[in-house]
Amino acid sequence: MLLLSGPNMGGNELKYVTECIETGWVSSVGSYVDKFEKMSAEFAGTTYAVATSSGTTALHTCLVMLGVTPHDLVIAPNITFIATCNSIKYTGAGLVLIDADENNWQMDLNLLQQFLETETEQRSGVCYHIKTGKRIPVIMPVHVLGNICDMDRLLALSNEHHLMVVEDSTEALGSYYKGRHAGSMGILGTFSYNGNKIITTGGGGMILTHDESLAKKAKHLTTQAKSDPFEYIHDEIGYNYRLVNVAAAMGVAQMEQLPGFLKRKKEIIRFYKDQLQGVGDIQFQQVSDDVNPNWWLPTIKTAKQREVLKLLNDAKMQSRPFWVPMNQLRMFTHEIYYHQNDRSDFIYRHCLSIPCSTNISDEELMAVAQKIKEAF
Repeated sequence: MLLLSGPNMGGNELKYVTECIETGWVSSVGSYVDKFEKMSAEFAGTTYAVATSSGTTALHTCLVMLGVTPHDLVIAPNITFIATCNSIKYTGAGLVLIDADENNWQMDLNLLQQFLETETEQRSGVCYHIKTGKRIPVIMPVHVLGNICDMDRLLALSNEHHLMVVEDSTEALGSYYKGRHAGSMGILGTFSYNGNKIITTGGGGMILTHDESLAKKAKHLTTQAKSDPFEYIHDEIGYNYRLVNVAAAMGVAQMEQLPGFLKRKKEIIRFYKDQLQGVGDIQFQQVSDDVNPNWWLPTIKTAKQREVLKLLNDAKMQSRPFWVPMNQLRMFTHEIYYHQNDRSDFIYRHCLSIPCSTNISDEELMAVAQKIKEAF
């Protein structure tokens, strides 16, 4: 089976993990956790980074730190992986789902502006949803597939309407907007290191911030809010969310190889575009000149989505449709969905992601492209 986006363990992973096992430093304290956090902050251009057990726990911790409650609403895109919305629901808050831009597949900023101008009001510097009377303290843009929306505009809208920005950049390690790394532009940002991401720790995440107090709070909350180095004294509800040292060791080894992984991802997308652009109705995700994406998961749009999916998977070339839009999942059908033409559904029914592991060979890429062409 040719994996969609498998891990590439060709560096010092075994060496560093073995060191953890031989020294006994395998849990949530150890030198590799510290080193992984430092490498991540330096790469992303943030002052601080706090390692967590997953991207989902990173997002949840961010929302807890910013005081999101069951009485609130949080704005998020309708096209995203479910972890975005799950992390919001863990706080008890409701969702405001914004439809996707039909070309770049990010949150539609025209719709966002329309929602904020017509459906919300300001009271003493706080944003409220007019119909429900609920506070809206946070917006969570998702850098879908490593692409990035017009962050200048999103940040300006957020500032105007008093929204704190938490970047779900779990797919965007190595992506830049006007030279600024994904996850470094909001008050908080996040990474994910799941097995299919551009680097992996098997499972893991990272919280990014320039704010020292938030970094300290994140580390405190993710270690069960233990406030005394000796006694088991805990000063608030905390979480067992810290990344373990043995996983961080993998992360350090993966970070050492990240420049090469990013280079290979760009080679892969160039190859696919050369081979498939203009074939039938195939289109690729639109990327602004302001964005330098990591091309984490090359994805094509075609009316023959299901036919191409069957051709590839029958040939043991793993491919997947886009995520089911959040408003269509039974847990979220009652949430606010702001749209005009429900472009999320169109994107879902026309897009599919194709094999792009960083260790895929050129011969395998050609085989995938040839198999796709059979549908046209």
